[in-house]
Amino acid sequence: MLSFIHVMKIKDTNIIYSRCRVSDLTSSARSLESRILYKMASQKPTYRIASIPGDGIGIEVVDAAIQVVEKLAKTLGTFNIDFTHIPWGTAYYKEHGRYVSEDCLDTLRKFDAGLFGAVGAPDVPDHISLWGLLLALRGPLQLYANVRPVRTFPGTKCPLNTATEGIDWMLVRENSEGEYSGQGGRSHVGQPWEAATEVAMFTRVGIERIMRFAFEVAQSRPRKLLTVVTKSNSMRNGMVLWDQVAAEVAKDFPDVTWDKMLVDAMTVRMVAKPQSIDTIVGTNLHMDILSDLAAALAGSIGVAPSSNLDPTRKNPSIFEPVHGSAFDITGKGVANPVATFWSAAEMLSWLGEKEAAKQLMDCVEKVCAAGILTPDLGGTSNTQGVVDAVKKEIERLV
Repeated sequence: MLSFIHVMKIKDTNIIYSRCRVSDLTSSARSLESRILYKMASQKPTYRIASIPGDGIGIEVVDAAIQVVEKLAKTLGTFNIDFTHIPWGTAYYKEHGRYVSEDCLDTLRKFDAGLFGAVGAPDVPDHISLWGLLLALRGPLQLYANVRPVRTFPGTKCPLNTATEGIDWMLVRENSEGEYSGQGGRSHVGQPWEAATEVAMFTRVGIERIMRFAFEVAQSRPRKLLTVVTKSNSMRNGMVLWDQVAAEVAKDFPDVTWDKMLVDAMTVRMVAKPQSIDTIVGTNLHMDILSDLAAALAGSIGVAPSSNLDPTRKNPSIFEPVHGSAFDITGKGVANPVATFWSAAEMLSWLGEKEAAKQLMDCVEKVCAAGILTPDLGGTSNTQGVVDAVKKEIERLV
């Protein structure tokens, strides 16, 4: 029999554990403590998720992901998950004159994470929809690290004959400033001499935190390789600071091998020498472009996930597929849900459910390897067909 137990006391809403002898407790106290400790051990965590389908096929793929994640939670029985629908998007914009509610930040901060679909519609300019929704959240919520795992996925084929073993990269994008800082303006509108400026703003704190995050990501991977993408040969202020801070941060990671490469040369390297790459970090614009190239080189943008992270965990992070709203196939039931499945798995991993995330991806990969694919990957299945197949694989986990 144990001589000591850890007793839980409640003080000012904080849980305090203290070590004491079992013999010092009354029988009623021992019974109470046993019940409390048993309840704590048996309770499953419940995650509150904001579901933001947005526009186009975003609505379809988020619904698909919710079906799969809820099935996973029910089957494993190790956690609960509660999705709450938030109707932000173009339909909301047309009704209210804005893409998100006025209290959008307070609304999202009530959740543990967000699962997002896509934004954009043919009858609304892209800069209005993007700035109205996603960029309206990323900056204020300090989701400064955008992370995109890229690897050759079952059911896809890497088009590069230089990547005989496939692709396995981790892309880190600065997500809160740089070229997308929203600084600049237009003058003399409508005149022959009309002018516009788009100011890229780089701050030391912004660069340092994304560099430190990227080095940590590289450090966590087996190869411990990091490439810092730059354009400091022609952008002599912000990009020079970018390079300088990267070199300073690198000193804290002696076990990470890193190099620096101009963004134009990086496109060549990704095609010609893909095996020389592992983790890449770049600015908002550079990685916006390179990440789509990377997804295509790996086999399909239709399976590419994305995480918008606040590494401090003070704000809820948002997870989304890389693909857009794809109105050309909206409503046809053939949207590829795999990228959203993968994004949901990244969400679960971020929340601490790493084993559940791995099991979900194992199920998704088995389905894709079996040829149960949507038309964009050369298959004949529809969205729900893929969902049902993944749910059947999940049932086999127990």
